[in-house]
Amino acid sequence: MVKYQATDIDRTFAALADPTRREVLLRLMEKPGLSVSELAQPFSQKLPGMMKHLDVLSDAGLITREKSGRTVSVYPSVAPMQEAMEWLHRYESLWTASLDRLVAMLEEEGEP
Repeated sequence: MVKYQATDIDRTFAALADPTRREVLLRLMEKPGLSVSELAQPFSQKLPGMMKHLDVLSDAGLITREKSGRTVSVYPSVAPMQEAMEWLHRYESLWTASLDRLVAMLEEEGEP
């Protein structure tokens, strides 16, 4: 059996694979510093479920949490997203070239 060590970017993409976590990040970009209970309100899940999502986001470095008394505020972290964007940009030329070839082929087929 092969042992797999997840890298930072693996954890970032794994965290972003879940729609609830993506929505949490969007909300935090609009309103950084929301409490955990404020983040959980629009979702149809209990607080423990939201805490699991936040743990995944935190492990990936996508959020930070600050505790003040009994309130935990959550803030987005941009560094992992920047690394993911840099990774995606490296492959952008491959997608662009493939799409350009597809457009050219479709245009040729459409000509009489």
